[in-house]
Amino acid sequence: MHFVEAKGILTGSGGYYGMNIYRGCSHGCIYCDSRSKCYQFTHAFEDIEVKQNAPELLEKALRSKRKKCMIGTGAMSDPYMHCEEELRLTRKCLEIIHKYGFGAAIQTKSDRILQDLDLLDEINRTAKCVVQITLTTYDDDLCRIVEPNVCNTKRRIEVLEMMQERNIPTVVWLTPVLPYINDTEENITSIVSECVRTGVKGIIDFGMGLTLREGDREYYYAALDRYFPGMKQQYIRSYGNAYELPSPHAKDLMALVRRICKENGIMYTPEDCFRYMRGLPEKQTQISIFDL
Repeated sequence: MHFVEAKGILTGSGGYYGMNIYRGCSHGCIYCDSRSKCYQFTHAFEDIEVKQNAPELLEKALRSKRKKCMIGTGAMSDPYMHCEEELRLTRKCLEIIHKYGFGAAIQTKSDRILQDLDLLDEINRTAKCVVQITLTTYDDDLCRIVEPNVCNTKRRIEVLEMMQERNIPTVVWLTPVLPYINDTEENITSIVSECVRTGVKGIIDFGMGLTLREGDREYYYAALDRYFPGMKQQYIRSYGNAYELPSPHAKDLMALVRRICKENGIMYTPEDCFRYMRGLPEKQTQISIFDL
């Protein structure tokens, strides 16, 4: 990893802001879109760029904002990669979010988030905290191939259970679904059933498939050659050089998810899930006699 002094930390405006404390990732997921050349990485993807002044930038930004809102992290780089074990920049940023009364929406695949469970609990109590966990592959052996350097799906489900025990709301990203690999009814049913059991608020999927662009495609195809001989040729025959690669079972799998979600009161459209995650309800503030 290497360290940089960033010029800014928040993106977005109005009722929701996003931040990325790190650039790159050490989880090694074979499908990662963040590897795409359009993101203009000037260093190796695994050579994590650390925005070492992120907490200072965040505090300066939040101190000047009059209206509280949700602060999201994890869209481009997982905030709980291996380097967070040592650096704890995500925790420092969460402490600042809590200090200024903002809410947090955190997306991760890692059980390292449990290191900050006490802080997430406090943010959820005073504002709002939504924990988003990515689940793609229920089978442990397949999960180790697809997402090799991070805890498996069973452990992530345990994270969902622990959030449920604390009444911290959760959303599951059921994406990407890899054509011919994990796009089975058994896999999707197993994941969604655990979502029901652990009381998730919503499940996000963008059509039961995968997207590939320059940079990401080459890495993914190399992994297919390594672990699924002949699969790359099947992809090329089916999809050519397309950006969107829907599963041949997409329609049935999406109907399956919608049905289970409707039966159990779980949000299942991205629009509903994002609206929920990005909305920070107004908190009723008690007036103390010392404020008069």
